[in-house]
Amino acid sequence: MTNEPFFRKDAQGRFLPTRAGVGPWSRDSLHGRLIIGLLGAEIERQFRTPDYMPARLTVDMYRLPDLSPVEVVTRVVKDGYRIKVVDAEFISGGQSAGRATCQLLRRTENPPGDVWTPEPWDAPKPADIVPPDDGRGAMGGMWTVRPISGGFGQPGMPRRLWMAEVRELVEGEAFTPYARVATAADFASPFANAGDQGLGYINSDLTLYLHRDPVSEWVGFDVINHGASDGIAVGECLVYDERGPIGSASCTALAQKRKA
Repeated sequence: MTNEPFFRKDAQGRFLPTRAGVGPWSRDSLHGRLIIGLLGAEIERQFRTPDYMPARLTVDMYRLPDLSPVEVVTRVVKDGYRIKVVDAEFISGGQSAGRATCQLLRRTENPPGDVWTPEPWDAPKPADIVPPDDGRGAMGGMWTVRPISGGFGQPGMPRRLWMAEVRELVEGEAFTPYARVATAADFASPFANAGDQGLGYINSDLTLYLHRDPVSEWVGFDVINHGASDGIAVGECLVYDERGPIGSASCTALAQKRKA
């Protein structure tokens, strides 16, 4: 991978942001996807074992972090046999910018019986879709996309696309399948909440539900909900890999103007 990573590590183990991770709301603040991705990746690195699935990751984002060094502080809330709960905090320049709670569930067998599930996703595979231009998404090439239907902010038709990462989250550390989808999950907010006048909402949280890890680099998003009143929006996407459904991503968001 030749693209600049989002973070580098220093000798103290702190995460040093690069300008590749600058978000849409300020020229000197990080994109929310990096808060979510780094918290999820650190929880997985420190606490996940093969017997447990990080089935829910909820991240509250309450401050736009600048490019100051970042530390991730973790705490075990519950260390049970079937359920583990871990908190993590994103500290930027000595100030808290976000916090996560992750619930890890012990793997077992599905109970007998048939349970209703949605119809299979009828999206074409990423390899069968001609990439737009060079295939790079918005935000200066933070990701690459393969659009399926409905453009960003386009009304009147389902919004669906495939997304893949093009940069390392942390230099020299390959994405795990879980860290990949955790980083991508923030896209649920702009994809669900953008309108024909652009994106006017900044998400204050993100919850990612997963029943399994993705099996490929491509993560699919299918917008299934948007609603807004008094400047407060909710959005939700079903999340897929090339094999089928893996979970969902939902968010709340506030009306927000971009800084000049």
